[in-house]
Amino acid sequence: MFRSLANRNYRLFISGQVVSNTGTWMQRIAQDWLVLALSDGSGVALGITTALQFLPMMLLGLWGGTLVDRMSKRRLLIGTQAAMGLLALGLGVLTVAGYAQVWHVYLFALALGAVTVLDNPARQSFVEEMVGRRDLPNAVALNSASFQLGRVAGPAIAGLMIAAVGSGVVFLVNAVSFAGVILGLALMRPTELHVTESVPRAKGQIREGLSYILGRPDLLLLLGMTAFVQLFGANVQNQIALITKNEFETGPAPYGIAAAALAVGALTGALLAARRERPRLSVILAGASVFGALQIVASLMPGYLGFVLVLFPTGMAFMTWTTSLNAHFQLSVDPALRGRVMAIYMLFFLGMTPVGAPIVGFLADVFGPRTGLALGGTVSVAVVLLVAVLLAQRLGVRVRLSPACRPFLRVTRAPAAEDA
Repeated sequence: MFRSLANRNYRLFISGQVVSNTGTWMQRIAQDWLVLALSDGSGVALGITTALQFLPMMLLGLWGGTLVDRMSKRRLLIGTQAAMGLLALGLGVLTVAGYAQVWHVYLFALALGAVTVLDNPARQSFVEEMVGRRDLPNAVALNSASFQLGRVAGPAIAGLMIAAVGSGVVFLVNAVSFAGVILGLALMRPTELHVTESVPRAKGQIREGLSYILGRPDLLLLLGMTAFVQLFGANVQNQIALITKNEFETGPAPYGIAAAALAVGALTGALLAARRERPRLSVILAGASVFGALQIVASLMPGYLGFVLVLFPTGMAFMTWTTSLNAHFQLSVDPALRGRVMAIYMLFFLGMTPVGAPIVGFLADVFGPRTGLALGGTVSVAVVLLVAVLLAQRLGVRVRLSPACRPFLRVTRAPAAEDA
């Protein structure tokens, strides 16, 4: 489960990530709560904030991936992490001084999104440079586990800190947390990295990445599934904030606990994923479908305790899907194109959130947050089933549902016509 930690460079990286991810999730909770406080609990305002944070990835993601393929990923990450720290510092100072307004949060969210255009594909493709191809699935899962570990601690700490000292101090703590990642990157031994040769600047590099994806029907179908699940189903964090505040009428501490329950499940799912030797298509499809089904169940919970309990397996299913999907993409592509392909992957994984967040926020304001959560789960399940059927038709695979045994969903190569 932890074999990638034998690599010194990866140990430095993931140690910094644990500290930084905790701060990042503290800021996410504080940012959501600040927007709700400044906008009188508006779901639309919360959705706009999320949309602005992910909008740059949707508009500039392909360009960012092309730059990542041309540059030293380690040096690039030092720069992007420093920029994120400065943005957290600025928002913290503004909030502590009492001048923060909703439009200020919008601007900082947009600026943070612009930095992630380079940071996300660089971090995704840098994992392989640290550990090599053999341990990549394990490292991807452990990377997700470190992210979720921060997601467990961050919301709980943030909920208590917001109640005690306010959101502004949380932003300042997050600004300091980026020093851990920067220090880890600076202390790495460059000679031990499996550096992919940088691609020289040339015309048509974005088009080359797109052509590669268009020639892979398996990746296209998975990207289509990802787009819809992320569009409607991945705004769970916003729905948790709206349901805990508007439906159960609780404060920031219960919201932090609910968010932590989702994160504990995701952490468990990431650790279980680290035990797998390679990503499987059946695991990707099963994880996404179960994630959608559990969202529907969560939306039907009448009380806060039941709602929190359902969030644990929801987080497990989500992380099972995402870690397997990420590793599948990284192992399936030409290393020279990895930055561009991962940028396209992140475009669909994160770029759909700006579109879906305001829509789900609007539905929550009009019909209630439970409806938004149920709709997202319904769309996710329907899309996964459709993709499973298309995979069976296009790629010659057989998909079987086995509710009585594990794995619940099996994907196998169908026999050739002459063997039938």
